[in-house]
Amino acid sequence: MSSELDIKTERLLSVMDSFGCSGVLLNGQHNFAWITGGANNGVDQSRDTGVASILITRSGERFLLANKIEMPRMLSEEGSADDFEAVDYSWQDEKSSGQWLIDLARDLAGGSIVTDIVLDASTQSVDGSISAIRRSLTQPEIVRFTALGQNAAAALDAVIDQVQPGHTEIEIAAFMRSNLERHAISSLVTLVAADDRIAKYRHPVPTAKKLEKTVMLVTCARRQGLIASLTRVASIGPASTELIKRTESAAFVNASLCHATREGVTGSELYDVAAKAYGDVGFPEEIDKHHQGGAAGYRTREWVAHPNSTEVVGPDQAFAWNPSITGTKVEETVIVSRGHCNVVTASARFPQIVTTIDGTEYHSPGILEI
Repeated sequence: MSSELDIKTERLLSVMDSFGCSGVLLNGQHNFAWITGGANNGVDQSRDTGVASILITRSGERFLLANKIEMPRMLSEEGSADDFEAVDYSWQDEKSSGQWLIDLARDLAGGSIVTDIVLDASTQSVDGSISAIRRSLTQPEIVRFTALGQNAAAALDAVIDQVQPGHTEIEIAAFMRSNLERHAISSLVTLVAADDRIAKYRHPVPTAKKLEKTVMLVTCARRQGLIASLTRVASIGPASTELIKRTESAAFVNASLCHATREGVTGSELYDVAAKAYGDVGFPEEIDKHHQGGAAGYRTREWVAHPNSTEVVGPDQAFAWNPSITGTKVEETVIVSRGHCNVVTASARFPQIVTTIDGTEYHSPGILEI
């Protein structure tokens, strides 16, 4: 059986065939995590670029490139000399010319190369092509993604035990980040809305507003490069009838999207499914107020469903749908495989809204009353 790295190397060879080049240089933090099976080349998280690169050549050679500062840690903690041939260089050479790394990669590949992100004006960036080959998850990635989703859901469940009226959104966000970090998970997107801010803003960046009754928690949780997105809404005491109704309606949209997310379906077709579902539950205008989500993986969204989307659902692909109706939202991350939509972020604590479509049950998180 081919290893995860072998499978991904073969996919990159197809990219080289498409562009007629001798090698692909991966430096972006998301792609470094993808090709290495979850390693991290990031130090400065404000940048897409990392401190080490992977070069795959047409002959199937695999190189780990890093300066002498980073290479010892890379080999000890992030990479493996069994998988990649290490090539180091001085930081002075690296800083002397923006094209220095490109020239080194060309020499190793024995010809022209393409890069995942723009490193130098002399090379072509092919991140779109690499995104396309990233989306179909290998079995080890499915295992890692499932574990990530379970841990992220448990972390948000634990936040509920900490939250009390009077806590600010900023304090609640700190609870979220701390709980996630206990599982070696970083929160790339951390949103918290208390009470009326849930209805006011689709992206409620945490503020000093104090919680009175209702809170919404949102995270895009990353570990080993993979990103799981989830949203939870909790009410101190009984939730209002209107909040329950709107959340159940959003759950119907979520279930409709999961039911329709099958291999070969296009993003535009999925958008149409969402639009119809909003109309069926009496909220046709809500689709205009926020995007509905889309394919997930090594980006929070690899692509988003919209009216003109030509992206196609592939095998063993992750999706994070996030239908929202003013005042609430439903969001889970799922893996679609062999005609089944498997939720990886399911909560053990939050109540489940069960929606049945064509005889199949779909589960969405409901309002937790605490």
